[in-house]
Amino acid sequence: MHVKNLIRSLFCVVYLLVSFSIEAESALLKKGEAQVEPFKTAEKPKIIVIGIACRTSNLPEAGPKDIGRLWERFYTEGVFDQIPNKASDDVIALYCDYEGDFTKPYTCVIGCAVTSMDKVPEGMVAKTVPASRYARFEVAGEFPSSLINTWGVIWKTDLQRTYTGDFEVYGKDFAADPLKKMDVFVAIEE
Repeated sequence: MHVKNLIRSLFCVVYLLVSFSIEAESALLKKGEAQVEPFKTAEKPKIIVIGIACRTSNLPEAGPKDIGRLWERFYTEGVFDQIPNKASDDVIALYCDYEGDFTKPYTCVIGCAVTSMDKVPEGMVAKTVPASRYARFEVAGEFPSSLINTWGVIWKTDLQRTYTGDFEVYGKDFAADPLKKMDVFVAIEE
């Protein structure tokens, strides 16, 4: 159990570093230094996510701090273990309820896909992401820079995004995976 807590703490620290690096990455993107990586498309059925949430934006003084705190809460409060009816052991970071594009406020939910929203624990939310077509970006490599670079690429693409719900999927073995493989799904028009 001690090792599990250590891994969770390390992940929180790494995620905070990711969050604070977004501003620097945005500056690089403005200079056109990001390279567009190929992606695959995937059809996904609707998913229900239960977890903890915050309302934020991608402004440097908002998103990096708010989302970093949310990840910290997720692990320090043992949210994963409190989520009922999990469809898998994957952790999902869901971005939904956009007020416009990625430059506008949105809701971030960190939790798990579930089979039912019959029991939503107090202090948590349930969000339904409609069935959609997604651009699937496979992320691997030095974390957190691989994730930062991927979102930077997504923000620069001309994908016809629907903003109905985008999400990152962290497999149950993410912390132990030396390649830090994960997927980012971005909802796109048919």
